[in-house]
Amino acid sequence: MRTIAVTLAYDGTRFVGWQRQPAGQSIQELLESALAAIQQREVRVAGAGRTDAGVHATGQVASFPFAHAMPCDVLTRALNARLPEDVRVLRADERAEGFHARYSGTSKRYRYVVTTSAVPDPFDARYAWHVPGDVDVERMASALASLAGRHDFAAFCGAGSHVATTERTLFDASCRAIAPDSAASWRPAASSAPRVVIDLRGDGFLRHMVRNIVGTLVEIGKGRWRVSRMAEVLEGRDRRDAGPTAPPQGLCLVEVGYGDPPGVE
Repeated sequence: MRTIAVTLAYDGTRFVGWQRQPAGQSIQELLESALAAIQQREVRVAGAGRTDAGVHATGQVASFPFAHAMPCDVLTRALNARLPEDVRVLRADERAEGFHARYSGTSKRYRYVVTTSAVPDPFDARYAWHVPGDVDVERMASALASLAGRHDFAAFCGAGSHVATTERTLFDASCRAIAPDSAASWRPAASSAPRVVIDLRGDGFLRHMVRNIVGTLVEIGKGRWRVSRMAEVLEGRDRRDAGPTAPPQGLCLVEVGYGDPPGVE
């Protein structure tokens, strides 16, 4: 029996998330159905990250046992022929026995995008959180720096999470402003206001952890909270002290790392 890992990209807008749910369509369900059609048998896949409803991915990884002798490039095409256009298998790779998309991973990178234009750009609506008005990116970056390293992130953990420990390591965390995308010449720019891009790379993430960190950063960027509030919230380990949960559409699972754990930058 071969072990295959696929790297996927998907627009999470219309899905209930990665994991199968009692109601609604999930990415896992779609991938398992496509694999079952190819193998003519039930297949269970393991995902590297359980992205929530409305969250996107450009580097999700899923692994599964595969009895077919089909080459990986042919499998990629066969899966994409059976998947909807908003879910794509970017590549398939054969892995060593025992490889597991989640448990073999050593890092994940998430990206969150915030737009600050006075008028929301309709083309950003599905992929960013619109926060009208100026935000101080330098204040946000300074606050975010206090989260790097190994900490108890209980203050940023969403309700209903059942984990053995809320300690996690952030290898690096950055917040920066970038110019609006001008690559699509046909697309009129709604505003010259920059986008705020927040990147977090860690050994694992709690439920809603990234979105709760972003909600806290926006409060700081708006000047409603002082920069030191981030470190105080982290130390207090009380979810009620942190900011609101940012909406899902601004979040994307960008990359899953395997191999030696990266160092803290």
